Amino acid sequence: QVQLVESGGGLVQVGGSPRLSCAASVGTFSTYAMGWFRQAPGKEREFVAGINWSGGSTAYADSVKGRFTISRDNSKKTMYLQMNNLKPEDTAVYYCAATESRIAVLRSEVAYRYWGRGTQVTASS
Repeated sequence: QVQLVESGGGLVQVGGSPRLSCAASVGTFSTYAMGWFRQAPGKEREFVAGINWSGGSTAYADSVKGRFTISRDNSKKTMYLQMNNLKPEDTAVYYCAATESRIAVLRSEVAYRYWGRGTQVTASS
């Protein structure tokens, strides 16, 4: 069974730079495409960033492009989301997602088979 555990959230000042981590309990991490999604209060869950199996291809939502960076370390079975210049509208529960794919970066929520429980990020002014 695949388990994903997010960490690194919390209360962060507007303009701050938190880094989220997603540790995966899987057999071969490099066979999985990974992604970050978020859900703000009263809103639907939305795509934030995705990364392919090797880390060579990435994709971002327009709202975070240029501020957030997704990366992965296959030797540590861990994915990261570096968040810079945090804004109040970034406040949400952030979810890590994974699915077996060595083809592409995946943006759609329905494409991901495995999900973490989420970590809260609150941008405070």
